[in-house]
Amino acid sequence: MSRPRAWISVVMLCWSAGCAAQMRELSFDRYRDKMEGAWLGQMVGVSYGAPYEFRSNGKIDDGAIRQWKPEFIANAIDQDDLYVEMTWLKCLQEHGPDVTPAQAGKAFADTEFPLWHANEAGRANVRAGLMPPASGHPDHNKHANCIDYQIEADVIGILCPGMPQEANRLGDIFGHVMNYGDGVYGGLFMQGMYCAAFFEDRDVEKVIRAGLSCIPQESLYARCIRDVLAWRRLYPQDWRATWGELERKYNDDRDCEAGPFNIDAHLNGAYIVIGLLYGGDDFWKVCEIATRCGQDSDCNPSSAAGIWACMRGRKAIPSEAVAALPTISNRKFANTPYSFQSLTEACRAMTEKLVVRNGGRVAEDRFFIQIQDAHPAPLEQWESPAR
Repeated sequence: MSRPRAWISVVMLCWSAGCAAQMRELSFDRYRDKMEGAWLGQMVGVSYGAPYEFRSNGKIDDGAIRQWKPEFIANAIDQDDLYVEMTWLKCLQEHGPDVTPAQAGKAFADTEFPLWHANEAGRANVRAGLMPPASGHPDHNKHANCIDYQIEADVIGILCPGMPQEANRLGDIFGHVMNYGDGVYGGLFMQGMYCAAFFEDRDVEKVIRAGLSCIPQESLYARCIRDVLAWRRLYPQDWRATWGELERKYNDDRDCEAGPFNIDAHLNGAYIVIGLLYGGDDFWKVCEIATRCGQDSDCNPSSAAGIWACMRGRKAIPSEAVAALPTISNRKFANTPYSFQSLTEACRAMTEKLVVRNGGRVAEDRFFIQIQDAHPAPLEQWESPAR
């Protein structure tokens, strides 16, 4: 072999090895276990917390929590915490991965289900001709920092295993329909945790930090979550002490309404993190702590349980939590075309498209996902108090 030809061969081999090193494998079986776990965790978590939503605001909820019964999971079918986020899946199916902000806004404007706060204002803005991102901007939406995109971003993280850049791209489009700044960052943070959860089974702090890497580190939201991590180290066994520190520093009543009722994204996002950190390997403890933190205490255990179950997979969810799933698995979620069965199939098909769009490939029994480093979203802040 001549020297130039040998050199070219070496270069090609190195290039091929480099490409291989940039790919991460995810078997279809593992993907399905984690993807279905993410949806079932949300379904159980929201059904667990539903009776206590806003029962306790500005204080820990020490009231009685009912003993779980398998039939409670049916509550998830009519929960806005689930059916609103499915709007984004349907929009992606109709317009493809390169969906535009205008298409996302119109998909939201065309919905008829009841909405509140940032969602309601954002939809009204789009219907009036004010398209995203203006529809979520605080100049036009006083609820811009509210929890809305945070509670409906799970689906984007579920669709993007190991692809935080892609999740941020889509989150930027969908999140600005109704939110801005910390309101969008709450959703990007949740998405980032799901992206990481497909490749991390136990280290919850690693998953939380992966979510943080998707948002600006100087944002109020990121500072709040970093404080929770620091308080966990200070009070490793006492979630109530961490809750107290959080309450004193961050429940400043500067959200969209006066009074103890607070749906700012960063405060409720911190409750999700407290549930995950202190719940550990105990699914029910995660749900209970996220619920007892108060405020939006059905949304918060829904996201916490979804991330927990994405990390550990469907098989790790307690059997009594999902025992009644067969009775509802073919029922459509309210205001959607999806049952649990068709939802999971739609997610699988969309994930294939997103993997390929991002330089990966789909093999006979697994995804090859091109590794992405998370890039934080640009800084947007609105009335952020000095901390």
